[in-house]
Amino acid sequence: MDEPQRTATTDPQNELAARLRLIQELSGLGVRALARDAGLSSSSLSRYLGGQTVPPWPAVIALCRLVKRDPRPLRPLWERCSNPLPAPPKSSRQGRPRPRNDLPRDVPDFTGREAQLAAVLDAVDSHRVVAIDGMAGVGKTCLVIHAAHRLAADLPDAQLYVDLHGFTEGREPLDPDSALRMLLGALDVPSEKVPREGVEQLAACWRSELADRKVVVVIDNAADADQVRPLLPGAGPSVALITSRNRLLGLDEVPPVSLDVLSPQESAELLARASGDPNGPEGRLARDPDAAAEVLRLCGHLPLALRLAAARLRHRPGWTVGILVERMAEGASEFDTAFAMSVRQLDRSQARLFRLLGLLPGGSFDEYLAASLADVPLNAARSMLEDLVDAHLVQESTAGRYRLHDLVHQHARRAGEEQDSPAERQRALGRFLDYYVHAAAAADAAMPFLSPGRPPSVGRPPAALPRFADKNAAFSWLVAEYENMVAAFETAAAVGADAHVCELPRFLRSYFARRCGTTHLNVLFERSLAAAERLGDPLQLADAHSDLGFARYNAGRMAEAAASYEAAQPRLSRAGDLGSEAELTLRRGYLKWDEGYVEEPLELFRLAGKLYEQAGCPSGTASAAAAEAWAMLQLGHREEAAQRAREVLDIPHADPASPPALTARITLGVAIADEEPDEAADHLHRALALARADGHLHNEAWCLNCLGVALRRMGRYEEALASHRKAFALLDELFEEHWKIHFLNGYAETCRLAGLPDEALRLHRQALEIAPRLGYRTEEALAHEGIAIVLDDAEPATAAEHRAAGRAILRELTA
Repeated sequence: MDEPQRTATTDPQNELAARLRLIQELSGLGVRALARDAGLSSSSLSRYLGGQTVPPWPAVIALCRLVKRDPRPLRPLWERCSNPLPAPPKSSRQGRPRPRNDLPRDVPDFTGREAQLAAVLDAVDSHRVVAIDGMAGVGKTCLVIHAAHRLAADLPDAQLYVDLHGFTEGREPLDPDSALRMLLGALDVPSEKVPREGVEQLAACWRSELADRKVVVVIDNAADADQVRPLLPGAGPSVALITSRNRLLGLDEVPPVSLDVLSPQESAELLARASGDPNGPEGRLARDPDAAAEVLRLCGHLPLALRLAAARLRHRPGWTVGILVERMAEGASEFDTAFAMSVRQLDRSQARLFRLLGLLPGGSFDEYLAASLADVPLNAARSMLEDLVDAHLVQESTAGRYRLHDLVHQHARRAGEEQDSPAERQRALGRFLDYYVHAAAAADAAMPFLSPGRPPSVGRPPAALPRFADKNAAFSWLVAEYENMVAAFETAAAVGADAHVCELPRFLRSYFARRCGTTHLNVLFERSLAAAERLGDPLQLADAHSDLGFARYNAGRMAEAAASYEAAQPRLSRAGDLGSEAELTLRRGYLKWDEGYVEEPLELFRLAGKLYEQAGCPSGTASAAAAEAWAMLQLGHREEAAQRAREVLDIPHADPASPPALTARITLGVAIADEEPDEAADHLHRALALARADGHLHNEAWCLNCLGVALRRMGRYEEALASHRKAFALLDELFEEHWKIHFLNGYAETCRLAGLPDEALRLHRQALEIAPRLGYRTEEALAHEGIAIVLDDAEPATAAEHRAAGRAILRELTA
């Protein structure tokens, strides 16, 4: 068949109808006879020939075979006029968050340090970075937190805090790679923009992100200059405040501020303020100045020791200062003197909890973890923590979150080694690991990405777990606890708790889906797979292969994902876990579709639905049905796709923005755009509103692009262009170059039909650049065909080359 003449504004649906009418002419049959021989209804064939409806691809194949013609040359045209629905987002980042503020609380009794505070602020003005050094307990962190709070109003884009654990006993210092990834995540930088490896590349990305933002970042507890150097901001207004016990001599460009102990006057003022002692001659300190001076001497004028001593006075109104001095008589150093006295005041249960807190690998924690660690009721843990805060042995860094000063952590750890049996400490460590697996599972269940997985099987569920009102509360908890969960994972790996290493990453999938943390998720699942191999549990090993494939797929590593899925499939079949097998089948369907296959993904989606149904998982069944509807639309089965999508929407959904509900609504809107444009627009605008309300920028971009496709089919080209442009503005903001491949050809088609051939050509060429790199063969073929259509008149030779290249790809896919 000779191809009819094309123009830049030819409607692909009319063009396909013209090609089908040529087939009818070649057959020499009337409509009824042709429909009978092709296995079609005559009414449907009439709509196909008249251009009212795009036929499903099997119908095109049947018609071509009747006249002994190869249908494959028609595939690109059919693909364009059937308006394939852009793929659902592999992951959905949370929408534009409020500016991040991770700063610990400013102490209410900050005292003295006027000269040092002025030096810090002067260094910030001149260099935008400053390093504060001094001995343990001298108040370095207190000073920089106070300064950071002063600077926050002028640096409103974010206030970040990272503890490098340079001197935390029992924990390795945080390496620059991990610190940079944490900081970039705190700025909500999508992991696709974050280099996969290389500290220099990560540091460059960090500096680039800070260049256009006003951020203050506190880099606390640095071990040395090498640990800090990659974290420093570059050009721009952002500020870094660094603390270390050592002078960071390798940072010549960073002005230092060294802290000594407080002056006698500042020490006396801090002791009075922290103890609540009234001013004037009636106060206890004023009545016994010699004893007060001895307290200052015994504390060595160290702020931390002074606060510990003051806490005893504040909570012992009957004590004289002389009694305090007597209680402080023991101790090998200034800190030990105050610390030993404070610990002696604890009752048995408080002292036990304090010692067990020394087992934690640093970082902040909440009352739920404390209750699990000590195996006590939640209200008891809350009460004991309040007492430890009052004693200045625990700091309440933010509301409901606690931490230990490094020196306090060190003493708690050593006290536990001396007073608690190895068996008791081992049991407590097990409760710590159990807590994070079960708490992460509870958060994951509150924000399911696709369908719920198996509940955790490791350890004993804690008596009390955080409760999450909704998925946003769960996500906020995961953000706050992420560093601790990674520390728990590392602890589990270090002590050989392979079951915990296997299970914890599984319950972080929804978190990573919203944060796009594909790089780190791959690392965790690689180690989880190694642990599963050591355990030798068939189901754990099968799940580990499947989960690693999921992580690799989301990172765009298609071939590796396929290899992982292939390794998982026979193992899951043998294990007989229908839920996990259904999940793997659904994952394989999405991968096959992205690889360019057509019928196989649809079969996999249908199989996944059956398996989910057999497993008694209605949300999974809905996810598979929504994927099936989407694939049917892609294949041109619009009526069937619309019917399947309506079935999914008829199912009660606790969350109307859940993946199956959103996918079904978008599918329905695009499927009925020709026949029911008003209803289609309603569905698509509803989906867009849900995505925006849910704060998912990926979903918002997806909805906008699909709305553009539907509006184009309605002939509303200007509105369609506006919708596509908004979507691509979001994708540019998210730095999602790779995800654009799902939309570029459709956007280009809208531009061409709207009379913008140059813009269409640019977009098709961009698709042609991205698609081969990512392995999206169908999109590569569509890009070739789109370029050919645009260039048919002006450059027919070049157009022919592109058309031939596109058809060659389609022949490979259908061979």
